[in-house]
Amino acid sequence: MAREQQDPTSPLYKIRHSLAHVLAQAVLEIRPGAKLGFGPPIEHGFYYDFDLDTPLTPEDLPELEKRMRKIIGQNQKFERADLPAEEMIARLEKDGAAYKAEQARDLKAGGEATLSLYANGPFTDMCEGPHVEHTGKIPPDAFRLDSLAGAYWKGSEKNKMLQRVYGLAFLNKNELKAFVEQRELAKERDHRKLGAQLGLFTISEEVGKGLPLWMPNGTVIREELEKLAKEKEFALGYKRVATPHITKEGLFLTSGHLPHYKDSMFPPMTADGETFYLKPMNCPFHHMIFKAQPRSYRDLPVRLAEYGTCYRYEQSGELSGLLRVRGLAMNDAHIYCTPEQAKEEFVQVMRLHMDYYELFGLKDYWVRLSLPELGEGGKYVNDPQAWEQAERLMLEAMEEVGIPYESARGEAAFYGPKIDMQIKNVAGREETASTNQLDLIMARRFDLTYIGADNQRHYPYIIHRAPLGTHERFVAFLIEHYGGAFPSWLAPEQVRLVPVNPEQNAYAETLAATLRKSFVRAEVDTTAESLGKKVREGQTQKVPNLFIVGAKEAEEGKVAWRRHGSKDQKVLPVADAVKELLEEIAERRDWRRG
Repeated sequence: MAREQQDPTSPLYKIRHSLAHVLAQAVLEIRPGAKLGFGPPIEHGFYYDFDLDTPLTPEDLPELEKRMRKIIGQNQKFERADLPAEEMIARLEKDGAAYKAEQARDLKAGGEATLSLYANGPFTDMCEGPHVEHTGKIPPDAFRLDSLAGAYWKGSEKNKMLQRVYGLAFLNKNELKAFVEQRELAKERDHRKLGAQLGLFTISEEVGKGLPLWMPNGTVIREELEKLAKEKEFALGYKRVATPHITKEGLFLTSGHLPHYKDSMFPPMTADGETFYLKPMNCPFHHMIFKAQPRSYRDLPVRLAEYGTCYRYEQSGELSGLLRVRGLAMNDAHIYCTPEQAKEEFVQVMRLHMDYYELFGLKDYWVRLSLPELGEGGKYVNDPQAWEQAERLMLEAMEEVGIPYESARGEAAFYGPKIDMQIKNVAGREETASTNQLDLIMARRFDLTYIGADNQRHYPYIIHRAPLGTHERFVAFLIEHYGGAFPSWLAPEQVRLVPVNPEQNAYAETLAATLRKSFVRAEVDTTAESLGKKVREGQTQKVPNLFIVGAKEAEEGKVAWRRHGSKDQKVLPVADAVKELLEEIAERRDWRRG
């Protein structure tokens, strides 16, 4: 769908583009003096910018929609005319279309000798097209005007602020309805909203933009993810390391991050006449650990892992909750292997991805395989044989693991091909969850070698991998994926004991203590509220398990177990309930998925 939305030949693109013109025609009916800016189709719909003496208000949108549907019903034909650029400019200036005339002059200066316009009914607009055949081809029940916003002409704050009208548009009313419902769900599940509601993280102006503070509940999730990664990586033969947050600038000169990525790094610090930088990634540190002792082919593969904290100076306007930050903890590892081992190692990394996604119930994902553009040798490491071998290796690995993928030429890293794991979030937007890269250059830059069976020095292949991305980005994704209702193993508060009456408080506290001895995160609600309110509060806070205890449960040594989001409950002996819960947590099962 995303690709179709950007394809000018697709029916949806033409519908959205045509609706922008219909909108402008409707606005001119109620604001005859309006001057037109731009009106393109965009993802999910369209917009048009207007210079208005009397701004539109949200109350005007229903009237505009009504007029647009009337225009659609008139079957106005879209007719194209091509004019010499000079003639188009003169015509626009005569009509008082100042913004369109300026754009026409820019196009002429850029080499356009002929410019096109489209007319439908009484409305004419300079436009490249394409459009539907006539307005009757536009589904009248598959669009709606969505919102108003300000927008600088040509996107520059030096220019005048125009008023932008956004609209949604799809092929049919069911697609429109589904999108609106999905967007509402996304708003409810926004990780910033739930992060505040559930006490997961906060961002303080006193600390700095893009530097999240993890509160106790959010720290639990971080630590559970680290525990998961450490267990998985231990089983796969990874060795954990720890590296400092700063280093001398020479390390980043060797790696190539200076000067190429300097703008994304924090400013340097000086001490004792030397220059230091906060690290934007962990790779060079791991390379120095590999280099610290002699290596033989018998030692390989060497797999070094670290949840290392990095710092990147993202632009202020790009910061967004946990999705785009300046301080990030990365599920990082680097695998140093022989060329013969590289395919097997890459397959193992991909299967680790799949294991994680299955655990979290993530099914809507695919892989983008980024390869070099043929013939652009200057952009990439100049070793055609190594590139050919690396490309063949990755293609064979992708076929073996069986994950759907698409190849994209020209998007490889300068030092090797890579894969991006693409996942759809709750809003239906595609995001890159993590990137795995096959490195053909850093071993040479850092002089990383091993002694081969031939008793000669060789450069290892290096695989950069981070299946869980960063804590910040992955936790944001999980908050929205689960809607804040985490499975028991991941939930900050795993069990809440709910006494029916104060007389059962002591029994509940005893049960909580028993659970904590087994490292279950259990709390007791000893407030004086009613049982109904306590249960609702537990649901609001998305506690996965409520153990309700009344006089009968206390007397018989039982609990009434209610799951989050369910009105059903089962009464079990305490020992049985604890055993079942501990097994669920140990196996990291989500009861909702069986």
